[in-house]
Amino acid sequence: MSSDARLREQMCDLARSMFDRGLTGGSTGNISARTEDGGLLVSPTGASFGRLDPARLSRFDAQGHHIGGDRPTKEMPLHSAFYDTRGRTAAVVHLHSCHAVALSTLPGANEDDFLPPITPYAFMQLGRVRLLPYFRPGDPAIGDAVRGLAGKRSAVMLANHGPVVAGLDLEGACNAIEELEATSRLALLLRGTTPNMLNPQQVEALVKLHDMAWGDA
Repeated sequence: MSSDARLREQMCDLARSMFDRGLTGGSTGNISARTEDGGLLVSPTGASFGRLDPARLSRFDAQGHHIGGDRPTKEMPLHSAFYDTRGRTAAVVHLHSCHAVALSTLPGANEDDFLPPITPYAFMQLGRVRLLPYFRPGDPAIGDAVRGLAGKRSAVMLANHGPVVAGLDLEGACNAIEELEATSRLALLLRGTTPNMLNPQQVEALVKLHDMAWGDA
C-alpha cells in the first residue's frame, strides 16, 4: 500500500472513531493531512466524519492546486493558515465538540489561555489555547485571525463554533483535540466549585519538560 493510500485510510479511521464517540456530529467537522509529496488530503465539504470515503478525499498538490477527489471543506482558509504559519504542521483537525463549544459561550473566558489548568495533559498536548471570536463558518477571516497569531499557537477555540488543532502528525492532532474536549468537559463539571488547579510552578515545570515551543512558539 502506498503512503498516500495509508494516509487516506488513517484519516477516515480516525474521523470515524471521533464521530462514533460523539465528538462531532452530522456533517460537521473537517480534517486534513500533509502528504509525502508536500500536498494535502482534505475531507470534502458536507461530508460526515462517520462516512468518509478514502477515494473521495480532496487532494491538493504541493502548490495548493485541487487535483482530485471531491470539493474540499469550506474551511480551507482555516487549514491553510496553520500550514502556512506553522511549518511543522502535518495535520489539522476541526470539530464541533459539545463541551468545548459550551465553554466558549460562557462569560469571563481568558482569551489568551482558554482552558483552565485542571490536569497536565492539556498543557502537554496543546500548550495554551487561544480563544478567537465568532466567525461565520467558512469565513476567510477565520484564516486571517489564525495568521495573525504568527504561528505561536497550535490550538485555537472558535467561539460558538468549535476547536481547531494543528499537529506534528495526524494521530497526534486527533489526540490533542480530544484532550481539549475532555478538559472543557471537566471545566464545565467543576463550574461553580472551588477546585484545586495546577499552580503556576507546576505549569512552568510542564512547559520546560515538554518543550512547549510547539504549543506557544
